[in-house]
Amino acid sequence: MSSIIDTRRFVIFLLGLSALWSTVAPAAAGPDIRSGAALIIDHHGNRLYERNPTEVRPIASITKLMTAMVLLDADVPLDDPITITEQDRDRLRWSRSRLRIGEATLSRRDLLRVALMSSDNRAAAAIGRTTFADGTPRFVEAMNAKAQALGMVNSRFADASGLDAGNEATAEDLVRMLHAASQYPLIREITSSEAFTAHPYGDRGSLQYRNTNPLVRNADWRVELSKTGYINEAGRCLLMQAVVAERRLYIVLLNAQGKLTPVGDSNRLRQWLRSGAPEPGPRVTARGS
Repeated sequence: MSSIIDTRRFVIFLLGLSALWSTVAPAAAGPDIRSGAALIIDHHGNRLYERNPTEVRPIASITKLMTAMVLLDADVPLDDPITITEQDRDRLRWSRSRLRIGEATLSRRDLLRVALMSSDNRAAAAIGRTTFADGTPRFVEAMNAKAQALGMVNSRFADASGLDAGNEATAEDLVRMLHAASQYPLIREITSSEAFTAHPYGDRGSLQYRNTNPLVRNADWRVELSKTGYINEAGRCLLMQAVVAERRLYIVLLNAQGKLTPVGDSNRLRQWLRSGAPEPGPRVTARGS
């Protein structure tokens, strides 16, 4: 029954966004956002800022939020141990990982933590490889099917990690994905956590992982869900649900050229809101409401 209610709420949310997007203009004197593509919407569907919101862009490791949803939708045992294999090696960009091939073994749940929190590509690849009997191709099919079900009509997915520049979406589509991901308590918990200790080698020591979004460690921020991303084609990206000045915001920042630009954009947005930006509708009073 709860899943039916959640689905109805999500449909109502999307319908509300569609109606408001057609009538609400961005604020005249908005925040100083420097990312190449951006969309910032509050929980009432009011657009606070937009730049190239319908431009299709590579999304890099933002992809891993879709990976997480597909894994959790598959309802496979999260405690099953998964060993990293040669198939999980990144042969496209040769990105690094501390999960050694043939040695590192983690539960699916901990693979998800490592993939989402620190954006480890081998962890994401292992999730894509092992979730379905048909392996990664079937997983990518499920990612694209999920995107279509969410109304992400201008998005497509090519792998589970985001290393392939063929993972593409618009900022508008990513608001839909962000809201859908926020319905999963485990995704919210992982992506808003500061750090995680993994034990992929048994009693031979542990690995410390930190969230790639430094704002989760900033006392001035109340981050409820986030994911960063970067490849050359995508630039620096940040997807985030956060409460600022008692307003829940859906923040999409893509194609930033500076390493710290998405964080700077977020802080400038926060300063703008706290300095007296228009505040329609009732205030947010409870997390997850």
